[in-house]
Amino acid sequence: MSYLALTVGAVLVNNFVLSRFLGICPFLGVSKRVATAMGMSGAVIGVMTIASGITTAIYRYLLRISLNGVNYDLTFLQVLIFILIIAALVQVIEIMMQKLSPALYQALGIYLPLITTNCAVLGAATICVKDNLNVLQSMVFGCFSGVGFALALLLFASLREKLELASPPEAFKGTPIALVTAGILAMAFVGFAGLC
Repeated sequence: MSYLALTVGAVLVNNFVLSRFLGICPFLGVSKRVATAMGMSGAVIGVMTIASGITTAIYRYLLRISLNGVNYDLTFLQVLIFILIIAALVQVIEIMMQKLSPALYQALGIYLPLITTNCAVLGAATICVKDNLNVLQSMVFGCFSGVGFALALLLFASLREKLELASPPEAFKGTPIALVTAGILAMAFVGFAGLC
Protein backbone atom coordinates (compact mmCIF):
# COMPACT_ATOMS: atom_id res chain seq x y z
CA MET A 1 0.00 0.00 0.00
CA SER A 2 1.49 3.37 -0.97
CA TYR A 3 2.08 6.04 1.64
CA LEU A 4 0.12 8.58 -0.42
CA ALA A 5 -2.93 6.31 -0.41
CA LEU A 6 -2.50 5.77 3.34
CA THR A 7 -2.36 9.49 4.08
CA VAL A 8 -5.14 10.66 1.77
CA GLY A 9 -7.32 7.75 2.81
CA ALA A 10 -6.78 8.40 6.52
CA VAL A 11 -7.36 12.16 6.36
CA LEU A 12 -10.15 12.54 3.83
CA VAL A 13 -11.67 9.34 2.46
CA ASN A 14 -11.94 7.27 5.64
CA ASN A 15 -11.92 10.08 8.18
CA PHE A 16 -12.52 8.47 11.56
CA VAL A 17 -15.05 11.04 12.73
CA LEU A 18 -16.90 12.00 9.56
CA SER A 19 -16.80 8.75 7.58
CA ARG A 20 -16.32 5.94 10.10
CA PHE A 21 -18.17 7.77 12.91
CA LEU A 22 -15.62 6.85 15.58
CA GLY A 23 -14.47 9.26 18.27
CA ILE A 24 -17.70 11.23 18.39
CA CYS A 25 -17.56 11.92 22.17
CA PRO A 26 -14.48 14.19 22.11
CA PHE A 27 -15.60 15.53 18.73
CA LEU A 28 -18.79 16.89 20.29
CA GLY A 29 -17.39 17.59 23.76
CA VAL A 30 -14.23 19.55 22.96
CA SER A 31 -15.39 21.39 19.86
CA LYS A 32 -16.87 24.49 21.48
CA ARG A 33 -13.63 26.48 21.19
CA VAL A 34 -10.90 26.27 18.55
CA ALA A 35 -8.15 26.61 21.18
CA THR A 36 -9.25 23.54 23.13
CA ALA A 37 -9.87 21.68 19.87
CA MET A 38 -6.26 22.35 18.85
CA GLY A 39 -4.96 20.99 22.16
CA MET A 40 -7.08 17.85 21.90
CA SER A 41 -6.01 17.44 18.26
CA GLY A 42 -2.34 17.47 19.19
CA ALA A 43 -2.89 14.93 21.95
CA VAL A 44 -4.89 12.60 19.68
CA ILE A 45 -2.32 12.83 16.86
CA GLY A 46 0.47 11.94 19.28
CA VAL A 47 -1.39 9.06 20.89
CA MET A 48 -2.63 7.64 17.56
CA THR A 49 0.82 7.78 15.96
CA ILE A 50 2.73 6.16 18.81
CA ALA A 51 -0.03 3.69 19.72
CA SER A 52 -0.39 2.47 16.12
CA GLY A 53 3.33 1.78 15.86
CA ILE A 54 3.71 0.12 19.25
CA THR A 55 0.58 -2.03 18.95
CA THR A 56 1.57 -3.23 15.49
CA ALA A 57 5.04 -4.20 16.75
CA ILE A 58 3.58 -6.01 19.77
CA TYR A 59 1.02 -7.81 17.64
CA ARG A 60 3.61 -8.92 15.08
CA TYR A 61 6.46 -9.83 17.41
CA LEU A 62 4.90 -10.79 20.76
CA LEU A 63 1.35 -12.00 20.28
CA ARG A 64 2.27 -14.54 17.59
CA ILE A 65 5.45 -16.23 18.76
CA SER A 66 7.21 -19.52 18.29
CA LEU A 67 9.25 -21.02 21.12
CA ASN A 68 11.10 -24.31 20.82
CA GLY A 69 9.17 -25.17 17.68
CA VAL A 70 5.80 -24.55 19.32
CA ASN A 71 3.61 -21.78 17.93
CA TYR A 72 1.75 -19.67 20.46
CA ASP A 73 -1.15 -17.51 19.32
CA LEU A 74 -1.88 -14.87 21.94
CA THR A 75 -3.90 -12.65 19.62
CA PHE A 76 -6.96 -13.09 21.83
CA LEU A 77 -5.22 -10.59 24.16
CA GLN A 78 -5.07 -7.97 21.37
CA VAL A 79 -7.79 -5.59 22.59
CA LEU A 80 -6.68 -5.75 26.23
CA ILE A 81 -3.04 -5.05 25.39
CA PHE A 82 -3.95 -2.31 22.91
CA ILE A 83 -6.08 -0.52 25.52
CA LEU A 84 -3.30 -0.80 28.11
CA ILE A 85 -0.78 0.73 25.70
CA ILE A 86 -3.17 3.54 24.77
CA ALA A 87 -3.94 4.22 28.45
CA ALA A 88 -0.23 4.44 29.28
CA LEU A 89 0.39 6.87 26.41
CA VAL A 90 -2.56 9.03 27.47
CA GLN A 91 -1.23 9.15 31.03
CA VAL A 92 2.16 10.36 29.77
CA ILE A 93 0.53 13.04 27.60
CA GLU A 94 -1.78 14.07 30.44
CA ILE A 95 1.17 14.53 32.82
CA MET A 96 3.11 16.48 30.18
CA MET A 97 0.12 18.70 29.41
CA GLN A 98 -0.53 19.34 33.10
CA LYS A 99 3.06 20.53 33.53
CA LEU A 100 3.49 22.40 30.23
CA SER A 101 0.02 23.93 29.73
CA PRO A 102 -2.14 23.92 32.87
CA ALA A 103 -4.78 26.16 31.24
CA LEU A 104 -5.25 23.76 28.31
CA TYR A 105 -5.23 20.83 30.74
CA GLN A 106 -8.09 22.46 32.67
CA ALA A 107 -9.98 23.35 29.48
CA LEU A 108 -9.86 19.78 28.17
CA GLY A 109 -11.07 18.45 31.52
CA ILE A 110 -12.47 14.92 31.44
CA TYR A 111 -12.03 14.61 27.68
CA LEU A 112 -8.25 14.25 27.91
CA PRO A 113 -8.26 10.99 29.92
CA LEU A 114 -11.15 9.82 27.75
CA ILE A 115 -8.70 9.53 24.83
CA THR A 116 -7.96 6.14 26.41
CA THR A 117 -11.43 4.94 25.51
CA ASN A 118 -11.64 6.92 22.28
CA CYS A 119 -12.68 4.28 19.80
CA ALA A 120 -10.87 6.15 17.00
CA VAL A 121 -7.50 5.47 18.66
CA LEU A 122 -8.30 1.81 19.24
CA GLY A 123 -9.80 1.62 15.75
CA ALA A 124 -6.60 2.91 14.16
CA ALA A 125 -4.51 0.33 16.01
CA THR A 126 -6.90 -2.46 15.06
CA ILE A 127 -7.07 -1.42 11.40
CA CYS A 128 -3.27 -1.42 11.18
CA VAL A 129 -3.20 -5.03 12.38
CA LYS A 130 -6.15 -6.09 10.21
CA ASP A 131 -4.61 -4.53 7.08
CA ASN A 132 -1.25 -6.17 7.88
CA LEU A 133 0.66 -2.87 7.85
CA ASN A 134 4.28 -2.83 8.95
CA VAL A 135 5.36 -0.63 11.88
CA LEU A 136 6.30 2.39 9.73
CA GLN A 137 3.08 2.17 7.70
CA SER A 138 1.14 1.86 10.95
CA MET A 139 2.73 5.00 12.34
CA VAL A 140 2.01 6.91 9.13
CA PHE A 141 -1.57 5.66 9.15
CA GLY A 142 -1.96 6.53 12.84
CA CYS A 143 -0.46 9.98 12.37
CA PHE A 144 -2.65 10.89 9.43
CA SER A 145 -5.72 9.35 11.04
CA GLY A 146 -5.02 11.75 13.88
CA VAL A 147 -4.62 14.58 11.38
CA GLY A 148 -8.00 13.64 9.90
CA PHE A 149 -9.50 13.67 13.39
CA ALA A 150 -7.90 17.07 13.99
CA LEU A 151 -9.19 18.42 10.67
CA ALA A 152 -12.74 17.36 11.50
CA LEU A 153 -12.48 18.68 15.05
CA LEU A 154 -11.04 22.06 14.03
CA LEU A 155 -13.56 22.53 11.21
CA PHE A 156 -16.40 21.69 13.56
CA ALA A 157 -15.04 23.92 16.36
CA SER A 158 -14.75 26.89 14.01
CA LEU A 159 -18.29 26.30 12.76
CA ARG A 160 -19.60 26.05 16.33
CA GLU A 161 -17.91 29.33 17.24
CA LYS A 162 -19.66 30.98 14.28
CA LEU A 163 -22.97 29.37 15.28
CA GLU A 164 -22.79 31.11 18.65
CA LEU A 165 -23.19 34.41 16.78
CA ALA A 166 -26.18 33.11 14.83
CA SER A 167 -29.74 33.00 16.06
CA PRO A 168 -31.23 29.64 15.06
CA PRO A 169 -34.81 28.76 15.98
CA GLU A 170 -35.27 27.99 19.67
CA ALA A 171 -35.68 24.25 19.06
CA PHE A 172 -32.26 24.10 17.35
CA LYS A 173 -30.20 25.99 19.94
CA GLY A 174 -27.35 24.12 21.59
CA THR A 175 -26.87 20.44 20.86
CA PRO A 176 -29.44 20.10 18.02
CA ILE A 177 -27.75 22.70 15.79
CA ALA A 178 -24.36 21.12 16.61
CA LEU A 179 -25.60 17.69 15.51
CA VAL A 180 -27.16 19.09 12.32
CA THR A 181 -23.88 20.89 11.54
CA ALA A 182 -21.89 17.69 12.19
CA GLY A 183 -24.20 15.80 9.82
CA ILE A 184 -23.76 18.38 7.06
CA LEU A 185 -19.98 18.30 7.58
CA ALA A 186 -20.05 14.48 7.32
CA MET A 187 -22.04 14.73 4.08
CA ALA A 188 -19.40 17.06 2.69
CA PHE A 189 -16.72 14.43 3.36
CA VAL A 190 -18.67 11.85 1.36
CA GLY A 191 -17.45 13.75 -1.70
CA PHE A 192 -13.95 12.42 -1.04
CA ALA A 193 -15.13 8.80 -1.29
CA GLY A 194 -13.81 8.14 -4.80
CA LEU A 195 -10.42 9.77 -4.17
CA CYS A 196 -8.47 6.60 -3.28
